Amino acid sequence: MLDYVKIILLKVSFNKVLFEKELRKALKVLVPAEVPDFRSWCYQQFARIYRKVLRRVFGSLAITGI
Repeated sequence: MLDYVKIILLKVSFNKVLFEKELRKALKVLVPAEVPDFRSWCYQQFARIYRKVLRRVFGSLAITGI
C-alpha cells in the first residue's frame, strides 16, 4: 500500500488541495509501522513546495496519537 500512496501523491502534487486530501487518505490506509518511512519520503519529495501542508497533516497525527 505504501508504494501505491506514493504514486498517487506524485500524480496529484500539482494541486495543493488535492495533495492534502490524498495525503490524509493515505495516512488512513497505511499501517502505523509504515507512517515514519512515509513521512520521511513525503518531506524529501514535497517539503520544498508543501512544507506547511506536511506540517499540518503530520502534526495532527501527534494529536490523534497515530
